Amino acid sequence: MSLGAKMVDFGGWSMPVQYKGIIDEHQAVRTSLGVFDISHMGQFFAEGPGAEAWLNRLLANNVQRLSVGECQYTFLLNEQGGVIDDLIVYRIGDQRYLMVVNAAKIEEDFAWMEAHRDPAVSFENHSDHYAGIAVQGPKSAQLFDSFFGGRHSRPARNEILTVTIDGETYFIARTGYTGEDGFEVFCPAERAVRSWNDVLRKGEEFGIKPCGLGSRDTLRLEMCYPLNGSDLSPDTTPIEAGLSIFIDLQKPEFIGREALVRQKQEGVKRRLVPFKMTGASPPPRSHYAIYKGDQKIAEATSGSLSPTLKTGIGMAYIPTAYARINEEIEIDIRGRRFPAVIEKKPLHRVTQNS
Repeated sequence: MSLGAKMVDFGGWSMPVQYKGIIDEHQAVRTSLGVFDISHMGQFFAEGPGAEAWLNRLLANNVQRLSVGECQYTFLLNEQGGVIDDLIVYRIGDQRYLMVVNAAKIEEDFAWMEAHRDPAVSFENHSDHYAGIAVQGPKSAQLFDSFFGGRHSRPARNEILTVTIDGETYFIARTGYTGEDGFEVFCPAERAVRSWNDVLRKGEEFGIKPCGLGSRDTLRLEMCYPLNGSDLSPDTTPIEAGLSIFIDLQKPEFIGREALVRQKQEGVKRRLVPFKMTGASPPPRSHYAIYKGDQKIAEATSGSLSPTLKTGIGMAYIPTAYARINEEIEIDIRGRRFPAVIEKKPLHRVTQNS
């Protein structure tokens, strides 16, 4: 609040939607450095000799591919192959795993996983015990090096580092939700304010700015990263969402596999695709109707003004017959139809740092 944040309710949390402004924060992440409070995200820990096999039966990606210190994006699915949640699983020990799940799904995810738990696996929800901070932007690596003064080598992309600071365990991952380079820091909840202030102070020389939910949404949408509850739901599958790379149908068993195999064989009837407005228009929003000629063919699942592209963008599940790059469509915005075109993912391309 002392930084001037505009707060909103988000899944039971009081979260900053913006500080100085969404466009300003968006551009800070694209050009230099931004920091997000992600303490609302959930943290689950699974441990035991059967943890790998158990997680492999629950999650769509292949946990067996992970070495200690590595992570992967994956899905928790229902029997129909629909997405309960998308999450990241980190292997933090030979038989120990950390899962970071979406805030609104913490209780549902934990109940689902606990109901299917292998008795030989210890499974705990430590979401109340951890805070999270996400540093994002092309100067993230410089901040990491400055912050630790060479005491730790930064993790590679999709890796996680366990460090001890003042006797407390911190997990530092390198994944991100903006397309830019970045780090996620998970620390004990009681050290949240101190860690946040330390990051802001150390980041001053790199032009760091605190960022809210608003810019997080515009950044991820430019990259066509799906948002659970909007672009992903129990009624949509990873195949329809164009995320087949994050499922492993070669695994003999996982919840939802049979439905996905069948869908793969039969072909999908709709696909999640990005679109861009082609003329002057108000920004599209979720649930806005999408037309092809006189036929309503879909509704937008996400939509916003893109600060980078300076036009409206969005995503929608479009019938396969129309889900083609350069296909022209129309978006109904407040009773008027405005032209748009289906684009290739991502809508914005960034250069990753090493």
